[in-house]
Amino acid sequence: MVAGASPLAPDQGFALDPPKAGGLWKPGLFPGAGGEMTLADRPRVLALAVLTEVLRRRRPFDEALEAGLDPSGLEGRDRAFVRLLAATALRRLGQLDAVIAAMLDRPGSLRPEVQDLLRLGAAQALGLGTPGHAAVDTTVTLAAASTVTAPYKPLINAVMRRLCRDGPAMLAGQDAPRLNTPDWLWQSWQAAYGPERTRAIAEAHLGEAPLDLSLKLPAEAGRWAERLDARVLPTGGSLRRAAGGTIPELPGFGEGAWWVQDAAAALPATLLGPLAGRRVFDLAAAPGGKTAQLAAAGARVVAVDRAAGRLARLHANLARLGLSAETVTADIARWVPEEPADAVLLDAPCSATGTIRRHPDIPLLKGPDDVARLVVVQTRLLAHAVTLVRPGGVLVYTVCSLQPEEGEERLAALLGSGAPVEPLPIAAHEVGGLEELVTSAGTVRTLPCHLAGQGGLDGFFIGRVRRT
Repeated sequence: MVAGASPLAPDQGFALDPPKAGGLWKPGLFPGAGGEMTLADRPRVLALAVLTEVLRRRRPFDEALEAGLDPSGLEGRDRAFVRLLAATALRRLGQLDAVIAAMLDRPGSLRPEVQDLLRLGAAQALGLGTPGHAAVDTTVTLAAASTVTAPYKPLINAVMRRLCRDGPAMLAGQDAPRLNTPDWLWQSWQAAYGPERTRAIAEAHLGEAPLDLSLKLPAEAGRWAERLDARVLPTGGSLRRAAGGTIPELPGFGEGAWWVQDAAAALPATLLGPLAGRRVFDLAAAPGGKTAQLAAAGARVVAVDRAAGRLARLHANLARLGLSAETVTADIARWVPEEPADAVLLDAPCSATGTIRRHPDIPLLKGPDDVARLVVVQTRLLAHAVTLVRPGGVLVYTVCSLQPEEGEERLAALLGSGAPVEPLPIAAHEVGGLEELVTSAGTVRTLPCHLAGQGGLDGFFIGRVRRT
């Protein structure tokens, strides 16, 4: 038992707080066998629950995390630990599974609940640098707390002890980028970017992404960089600081000076040209980072999204920032406004393989069939978006995907379809002078290995056309 911690009553299980609809806490999830669990163990219990939701129920990581944290009553530091531990287990799953399998005579026969416990323990010992004895003790304690895993305590104890002893050397001999990347992604990236860049992309996915911020008043970048212990990136004014900390407690959050947005995600809105006074449609707008950029630049923004709940979050974000935009809940492919826009930004639904650094569940939950399905949606949305732009107006198409089928190929298909548009090439000076981001076709392709010395970028494709 952890000193100073309050033990849970055996009948309390791990419904530590009243279960919330859709939450992860369910009576009997951990029946409390042995009565050794304490309140101090809740972060690891919740991390295990999140891991199970993602791997066994194929629930998106952020959704599972939010559903578990909301009713948990955990404080900021513990909440951050839950996310870090679960994300590390997912990000390094290929490596951890290889090490665990080497410790077992019959790894394929391992019970799923036991396997997930060992993954969590291995993530602590091999991924987070938790002292071996602590990783062993906490994993065995978790095992004892469930009637499902309690009979496997001796096995879990033995594997964890050997893992802490031999695991670091085994880890050092692994090909980490390859082990943690599914075959379909590795092969598609090799075809698109070549072996060297594929390995660089996969290596970038092994680390946690930094925290990028967009400013409501970009001219104040220097002042806010100093207050936030951040630096100004060359991409166009985004601030970057190390990951970690509680976002609402950072300087400037309460006064609405900035919002969280990856530096690559901030590029598409800047490529629409001058915005003051112009009518701009932000399609698939939630949660609102690009809407905020457009509104801060003086555009008359109409933000459209089919999910009312996501638009509610967009409203909350704009309210904190002191910005405004008209919002419309509608299916973008069928929405017909009263008049066309001067500019349209289509941030289309996609596989999001460019955001794996922030969403380590994506390689585990997505596959080629998802990309093929999304390509159909993107083609339809892009064709309709053209009709929403006035003649002479600008359309920017973007996806946070590394898959060319969703980016380069969709724009090429539009240009070859006879649609009334013409290419409007993007120049390096429009993206902070970073020539490596601009393709020979005049589009933008960011990769996680770009700006590697400064923390990398999310993977985005950005193309721009003019309505003829």
